[in-house]
Amino acid sequence: MASVSSLGLSGLPLTDLLDKLKTNESQILNTIKDRQTAAETKLSAYSKLKDAVASLQKAAQAVGKTDAFGAIAVKSGSDAFSATTDSSAIPGQYAIQVDKLASAQTLVYAGQADRTTDIGTGGTLKITIDGTEKSIDLSDKGTSLNDLVAAINADKDIGVNATIVNDGTPGSQYRLLLTSRETGEQNAVTNIAVDGNADLQAFLGYSGGGSTAGVTVQDASNAELTINGIAVTSQSNTIENVIDGVKLTLSQTTTSAANLTLTRDDGAAKKAVQDFVTSYNSLLGTIKTLTAYDVDAKTSSALTGDSLARSVQTRMRDAVSGAFDATNGTNLSKIGITTDPKTGELKIDDDKLTTALSENLDGVKSLFTSGTGIGGRVDTAADAFTKTDGIFTTTTDGLNKTIADIKKQYTAASDRIDQRMETYRAQFTQLDAMVSQMNSLSSYLTQQLSALSSSSSSSK
Repeated sequence: MASVSSLGLSGLPLTDLLDKLKTNESQILNTIKDRQTAAETKLSAYSKLKDAVASLQKAAQAVGKTDAFGAIAVKSGSDAFSATTDSSAIPGQYAIQVDKLASAQTLVYAGQADRTTDIGTGGTLKITIDGTEKSIDLSDKGTSLNDLVAAINADKDIGVNATIVNDGTPGSQYRLLLTSRETGEQNAVTNIAVDGNADLQAFLGYSGGGSTAGVTVQDASNAELTINGIAVTSQSNTIENVIDGVKLTLSQTTTSAANLTLTRDDGAAKKAVQDFVTSYNSLLGTIKTLTAYDVDAKTSSALTGDSLARSVQTRMRDAVSGAFDATNGTNLSKIGITTDPKTGELKIDDDKLTTALSENLDGVKSLFTSGTGIGGRVDTAADAFTKTDGIFTTTTDGLNKTIADIKKQYTAASDRIDQRMETYRAQFTQLDAMVSQMNSLSSYLTQQLSALSSSSSSSK
């Protein structure tokens, strides 16, 4: 708004009056700003509530997985092997001796003086592994060592990797190495041939049976081990489907057997249940904080009386209380989880939960992971709120639109007030000037009348 410092020549309190008018007009701006602040506070509260629901949903998904129950703890008695398990593993102890590691075959070719000169022209390279022949068309490619390495490594199905080693031998230092991409005897190359390029065939040609004049073979080998005295052979150093639910990874050989011990570990299941209860109680705490009403101060919170907050609380409570294990009849109270009648929060009897996991694992597992279990029910209920087009998104989109409209209203009202104040200022300026002129005229007339009166007195 323009300055009003020029007002006051007439002696009238026009500046104060203009300030008071502006303060009065600005009340509408304060009202609009309060509406914006309230909407933004509510938007922030919804964000906190959504985060709490999402956290509970994540905990429900974790406790709803069957892998969370009946986990197996693995202890290896040697650095020569390690193991991981899935839900089908069974507790037990195994004596494992690693006699031989699986290795990949390597073909080492005679040294060449140059790695960039073509060996013949074109042709079709054919490599046979385990009875299956794969080919690479070289007709539009170079045939130097560099070109062969590029062509072989670019083919995902050829079964070997290629590289070049410089062994330092003058005149024949560049040696081509072909290495099977997988370990084990079945993945060894049995034949290499080049059709349509006699020079390259003479260099690359290989037909099993060990080393030849131009090719030195480092043979592939299978892994060999014994498990509780049973001989096991594997193409790979990663061994599955030998012990149910166990994947062995071999890294060294051993001179004697070492123990692999599998034991039941209910710690993971217990933690998943505890995390779920913690997340559920945290959600209730968040709702309580966001919806609280201070009776003494008579002040509301951001979501006091809010229907969405009430809906979240009701649906999550119903999802938990309505869960059941149809097979074993297990419920929350039977595994040591009860509801506080005052707060609605869940409480865990640690000893009772530990006993339930130990003696009734299937029932506890079903209570959380079955179709009628807590994990799925809470996940589904939460998803209605948290998904991309869910209730929170719809609600916050509406609030954001409201906030944008309020900001437009504020700008429009502010502009109207500025225009009105400019009008007042112009009118007050005119009034100030007119009153000032009248004051000057009055003063002049007073002086004239005074002089006239003095003159009349003197003539007598």
